[in-house]
Amino acid sequence: MKILVRGTNWIGDAVMQIPALRGLRRVFPDASLTLHTRAWAQGIFEDADFIDEILTFETNKSKFKDVFTQAKILRERKFDLAVLFPNSFESALTAKLANIKERIGYGKDARGFLLTDALPIPGWKNQKHEVFYYLNLIAEVEKKFVGTETVLLDEPQFELTVRDERKKQARKILAENGVDLSKTIIALGVGSTNSRAKRWQTESYAKLNDKLQSELKANVILVGASDELDVSNEVFGMSEKKPIILTGKTSLAEATAILSEIDLLVSNDMGLAHVASAVGTQTLVIFGPTNPNTTRPWKAEIIYKNVECAPCMLRDCPIDHRCMTRISADEVFEKSVNLLNAK
Repeated sequence: MKILVRGTNWIGDAVMQIPALRGLRRVFPDASLTLHTRAWAQGIFEDADFIDEILTFETNKSKFKDVFTQAKILRERKFDLAVLFPNSFESALTAKLANIKERIGYGKDARGFLLTDALPIPGWKNQKHEVFYYLNLIAEVEKKFVGTETVLLDEPQFELTVRDERKKQARKILAENGVDLSKTIIALGVGSTNSRAKRWQTESYAKLNDKLQSELKANVILVGASDELDVSNEVFGMSEKKPIILTGKTSLAEATAILSEIDLLVSNDMGLAHVASAVGTQTLVIFGPTNPNTTRPWKAEIIYKNVECAPCMLRDCPIDHRCMTRISADEVFEKSVNLLNAK
């Protein structure tokens, strides 16, 4: 059986789909399992042992041009089943035009007629963790094709493997950028690509950086995508003890390997927090406008103030950003120390 899984569109979501991919592999141990995803996701799943192949694509300005191009590629591969994690119309149309016989996904975005199995959105969608939204799809696949219902019985498994060669290269990158590998290494993820409201104050990150370096004698590195470089530069400028900026200097594959080699990541609600947790690194996430009950990294610790307007899910705060300003650098430092001691 040849199974195609259409992957999600954000880093955090890509990690949250891992238990579903692992569940699909367990249910179909002998199937050929292909992950169809955007090119950046190669950096996360490069060493994944629960899929057989990663088939990547780049997005263009014309969505429908992408659809026809990808449909042609998939049609030649002759897949038997498509499992669609995104809710988009385009992903369903692509699978339909690729002549994939069985097409399973949620019946959103007016795409139900393109699917052979259009599942209703679960009533618990906004109450349970997002991982169960993806696992629920696999549970339906299992029920239809195998006749059993085991996927939802086990604890979700998020683990991501990073091979030794990549870890060695990560240590080389750290050393070349001035990191003392004999000391504790702490990364700060100070940005957020899709929401300014998710960002803890830059002055608070600068204070945290100074305490981590002064009191723990730790290396502090700043990580993130190139479009988060501006906020990293702000933290750098406000810091008395300068952190090492790696923001925008690494690929996602390199960032994943680096996160597997450090001692702690402290970050906003961002994709790299999910990656760090999945590769086994202690992770502390500062939540504000988003809902930690549904989107937190599975094994991460969080700091969250239950203010009256949170979670608002807004990209910009229209008032005083109280969900973030009420979190102090001292509080985050104390939590960080506790996590390092636990490690």
